[in-house]
Amino acid sequence: MTEDARSQFLSLHLLETLVAVLPVRDENGQPKSLVYGGAERHMITSQARRRAERVHARNRANAGLGALAGRSMGIRTREWAILTGRVLESEHGWEKQEALVTARAIIEASGLKFGDLGKKTVANLTRVLIFAPADADTRIAAHIADNADDLRAWRDSYLLAQQATAKKPRRGAKQQADTPPAEEQSAAEPVAHSLPPLPKPTRDAVLLAIAPRDAVDIALYGRFLAEIADSPNVDGAVQSGHAFTVHEAEQIEDFYAAADDAKLDRKRNALSFLDAADDAGAGMTGYQSLISGTFYRHAVLDRTQLRLNLRVAGMTEGEAEEAAVDAEKEFVNAFVEAFPEAKKNSTASTGSLPALVLAFEGERPYNYAAAFQLPVDESPESAGGEGPAGPAAVRRLLRHHAFVSRRRDDLRTARVLTYDPQIDDLLARRDPAVSATVVEKIEDLTR
Repeated sequence: MTEDARSQFLSLHLLETLVAVLPVRDENGQPKSLVYGGAERHMITSQARRRAERVHARNRANAGLGALAGRSMGIRTREWAILTGRVLESEHGWEKQEALVTARAIIEASGLKFGDLGKKTVANLTRVLIFAPADADTRIAAHIADNADDLRAWRDSYLLAQQATAKKPRRGAKQQADTPPAEEQSAAEPVAHSLPPLPKPTRDAVLLAIAPRDAVDIALYGRFLAEIADSPNVDGAVQSGHAFTVHEAEQIEDFYAAADDAKLDRKRNALSFLDAADDAGAGMTGYQSLISGTFYRHAVLDRTQLRLNLRVAGMTEGEAEEAAVDAEKEFVNAFVEAFPEAKKNSTASTGSLPALVLAFEGERPYNYAAAFQLPVDESPESAGGEGPAGPAAVRRLLRHHAFVSRRRDDLRTARVLTYDPQIDDLLARRDPAVSATVVEKIEDLTR
């Protein structure tokens, strides 16, 4: 393998210490956790991490920052009908309600399911999130405006047929119970076929608008759209693992009391002790769970899949190569910089910096979670423990990488970055067997 050759997979491994935060919660508002190595660990899900990274890269690109500045990016939302209606209204002069109704009917007839028309909160939302290029609404609106007369006529007939279907009397409960599933399906078919089909050029325009096209973040993270069989899905080039603490879970139940400003002002200006007594007590009280710990997280970029996704989206080989190099830079930047924003104002969690980032290439992905199957013992080293979790985890991770590297010939170009001076001192004294280059900038983690 030549020095200039690049391996298919870029593996990233990161250790970060977080104090009194709550980046993700379960359905009960509690921190998420998993059991590993016989011990409960706190967990930050890969879904939360991936969204934080994707939005971080998109916001930088839209702001003209970073390697992807000015490139097409995607938006994941249920509001494509609402967004398209707004474009029809603001750029093409349509009346607000007509624009929204038309956009919804056309997108629905393309194959996407919407919420119940009888429920205002969901009537204009697709039932699933659609990850599509950010300009999909503009493209759909432009096609509608260019074919306004024909599509208005189609819309009117579609809505009339939809209303007629909704007014059909329901069968009684006993009849429904006695009807076999096959007969139920056949009975429903005429209803579906009674709606006038969307003109093919319009359906093609909608499918092209929501197709991945040149949206770089869709090529990176992928998408799955099951509702429309002929709308392409994308196998993402990024693989992400759940982050977990390298030691046993550490959790506190934080009691809080929120002050009522108006009540305290009255108490402060009370003319008698009786008035002051009426305004005693907090405005509200409650508990919130917070977690602390050193987390290990891991992600992999499949360079071959990324280039394939970009080529399938319509780029030439040269364009795909240039976009892939830029996408890799932003992926690494987002992996290091981005953080889920839950509770960010009350915990300042997004200000965290990693203790160590390890990046290297290989011919397959490498996950080093096994290095932490045995929880770190934070007891003092003099007492047989490993000391503080941060430095102990760094030592374990680098030792694990050195051990694997001696047995796998494909591992190469290992680089490490730290934002912790204590870890920097540790790296300066590291075992010569750890053949990793220490860098000082995120962009130096990859070639």
